[in-house]
Amino acid sequence: MKDLPAIPQRVISVDAYRGFVMLLMMGEVLRFGAVSKALPESSFWALLDWHQSHVDWVGCSLHDLIQPSFSFLVGVALPYSVASRATKQQSRQMMWFHTIRRSLILILLGIFLRSMHSTQTNFTFEDTLTQIGLGYPFLFALGFAGKRTQWIALSVILIGYWLFFALYPLPGLYFDWTETGVTADWPHHLKGFAAHWNKNTNAAWAFDRWFMNIFPRENVFRFNGGGYSTLSFIPTLGTMILGLIAGQWLRSTPSSGWFIKRVMITSAILFVTALALDILGINPIVKRIWTPAWTLFSGGWCFLFLGIFYFLVDVKQNQKWFYPLVVIGTNSIAAYIIAHTIDSFIDQSFRINISPQYDTIFGLPYRTLVSGTVILLVEWLILRWMYTKKLFIRI
Repeated sequence: MKDLPAIPQRVISVDAYRGFVMLLMMGEVLRFGAVSKALPESSFWALLDWHQSHVDWVGCSLHDLIQPSFSFLVGVALPYSVASRATKQQSRQMMWFHTIRRSLILILLGIFLRSMHSTQTNFTFEDTLTQIGLGYPFLFALGFAGKRTQWIALSVILIGYWLFFALYPLPGLYFDWTETGVTADWPHHLKGFAAHWNKNTNAAWAFDRWFMNIFPRENVFRFNGGGYSTLSFIPTLGTMILGLIAGQWLRSTPSSGWFIKRVMITSAILFVTALALDILGINPIVKRIWTPAWTLFSGGWCFLFLGIFYFLVDVKQNQKWFYPLVVIGTNSIAAYIIAHTIDSFIDQSFRINISPQYDTIFGLPYRTLVSGTVILLVEWLILRWMYTKKLFIRI
C-alpha cells in the first residue's frame, strides 16, 4: 500500500455487511433451538435452529459464517485504516504502536468477556476477538506488501498448517479417549487420511494441552469441549488476508462492475477448491479447527456476501433500507460488548418492571422469541443513540 491517496468516501456496504454479521451473533438471544424443541414437528423452526447453531464437525451453517465474516471484514477495513492514518501524516512507527495496542486490547477483551462468569480469569484464546488479535500484527505487516507477496503468504499459511496436522500421528490402539472428550465411536469422526483433522486428537489439540496449562487454571486443561484451538488464529489470518486483498480491490476499483466480477470469480474459485479438497479426502471443511479447506470455503462465502452487499447498497443506492444494519456495523465492538454483557440485565428489568411472565404473551413455545426480540430492540436502540451522537468505540 504505497503512495496512498486521500481516503475515499466510506463504503456503506461494508458497514451493512458487518452489521448483518453482528446481528446474527446478537440474535442468539432468540434461541430458535428452544422454540424448535417446544414445536418438534415444525421443520421451519428446526431449520432456523440448525442455522443458529454450529455444525458438529464437518460442514457449515449460517451461524458458522459469523466469525470468518468478522475476520474477513477486519482485512477489508485495513487499507482504509492505513490510508486514514497516512492522511494524518502518521509515521510508520506510530502505526505499528497502534497496531500492537489494538492487538493486545482485542486479546485481553476476549479473555475478559470469557471470564465474566468464572471464579478466576479464564485464559482462552479461541474466541473471535483473541483470534483476530493474535493475527492482526501479521496482517498489518502484509498490508504494506505487494499482492503477490500476500497471495504467497496465504499459500504458505494454508499449506504449512495442512502439513502441521497431516504429519501428526493418528491415535494408536491403546489411545486414551478419556483425554479427548469424545469416544472412539463418535459418529462425526473422519476416516482414512482425513482422520488427521478429527476432534481433539489433532496437532492443535496437542499444542493446547501444553500451552493452555502455562496459565493459572482451576483444573488441568485436557481438551476444549467444542474442539476449538488456540492455533486456529494462523488459518484465521488467512481469512483476514483474503479480506485484505478484497479491501484493496474495493479501494482501487476502476468501476463497480469490475469489482463485482472480480469478487464473484474469486468466490467461485475458492468454493470449487475447498469442495475438491473435502471430497477427495485431502482436507475436510471444519470450522471448529479452521482447516485450510474451511479458510477457502468460508472465504468464498465472504467474497460472495461482500459482492451482494456492495451491489445492493452502494451500486443500487439502497442505503436507507440497510440503515438498521449500518447502525450496528459502524459500532461493531460496542455491539459485541453489549451483546455479551447486558442481555440478562435487560430481560430481568422487564420481568421486574413489566411482568415476570411478559414473554408468554404469544404462548409458552415462543417465550424466547419475545424476550429475545425485546433484548435485541433495546440493544439496537442503544447503538442507534450512539450512532446519532457519533459515539463510536474504536480500538
